[in-house]
Amino acid sequence: MRVLVTGAAGFIGSHIVEELVDTGHEVVALDVLLPAVHPDPEAARRRVPTGVALLEADVRDEAAVREALAGIDAVCHQAAMVGLGLDMGDAPLYAGCNDLGTSVVLSAMAATGVRRLVLASSMVVYGEGRYDCRRHGVVSPEPREQADLQAGRFEPLCPHCRAALTPGLVRESAAFDPRNVYAATKAAQEFLASSWARAVGGSVAALRYHNVYGPRMPLDTPYAGVAAIFRSALAAGRAPAVFEDGGQRRDFVHVRDVAAANVAALGWTADAPVGGSRAFNVGSGTPRTVRQLATGLAEAVGGPEPVVTGQFRLGDVRHVTASSERLRGELGWRARVEFADGLKEFAGVSAD
Repeated sequence: MRVLVTGAAGFIGSHIVEELVDTGHEVVALDVLLPAVHPDPEAARRRVPTGVALLEADVRDEAAVREALAGIDAVCHQAAMVGLGLDMGDAPLYAGCNDLGTSVVLSAMAATGVRRLVLASSMVVYGEGRYDCRRHGVVSPEPREQADLQAGRFEPLCPHCRAALTPGLVRESAAFDPRNVYAATKAAQEFLASSWARAVGGSVAALRYHNVYGPRMPLDTPYAGVAAIFRSALAAGRAPAVFEDGGQRRDFVHVRDVAAANVAALGWTADAPVGGSRAFNVGSGTPRTVRQLATGLAEAVGGPEPVVTGQFRLGDVRHVTASSERLRGELGWRARVEFADGLKEFAGVSAD
């Protein structure tokens, strides 16, 4: 199969390119090499394997995307601005890169007859994860109030009786509740892609990545994930600063497992019903706390123990962890990289 990978020089995209090549596919790589994401463009270019054509173009440039789609069978659309950003001033950048960019890719696919898409989505579309109340069953807590966070009351409560809740695994059937600009753009990408599939008779697999970590993760940008922020602190000899009380539950999944999920999802698009759209959570299946992540990284490098700061960010959610049963059961995918092994590898690599 001949596959176009957008965002192909990025953290996840470059691993997808490698996995596709290793599994016998022909790849065309497209990346605009944004300075905010790739401060060293030469290092980014070196991520693309020898023999893979790298087209340096913006996904918002329809002429360039149409050119890249020549002879293509399927698209893995990874190009996006990621992370929470800094403030609402980032909203135009996020909407432009993520939603306008996706619209242009879909328009070009419609025009050129490419009908198979794997879309990089995110667990952030859910907002908070799954919660159970002893009295009211599955509930959706309200966004946490600033006064509660300032007082160190981090756990969301039942919206009906204010009782303590038990966090669980969120499934793909959960309602969307995006709680920041980035999350809203990822939800919009899914809606755009499913509309495209129905309109043109295509198929789209939306992969809702959980907390991806591993080699080539950007370490020193304001858009970096929590694993990268901790790694950068340790590299500078500082203790990782853990927000809230460190008890936030996440699902940390290794980037090579995410790449393998993309290849599996490409197979699904070949057999999907006409106009079909299917979402898949991509997580390790084992919830861990943010403090466990910080402690594991500190131990891996022999660095200082994490410091729990009690600080918080409005818009952050408390717990969100995935059920990846659909991905495992329908596509035969399994997370292969053990958490401890993945942390050791991540702790010993640079962003290049």
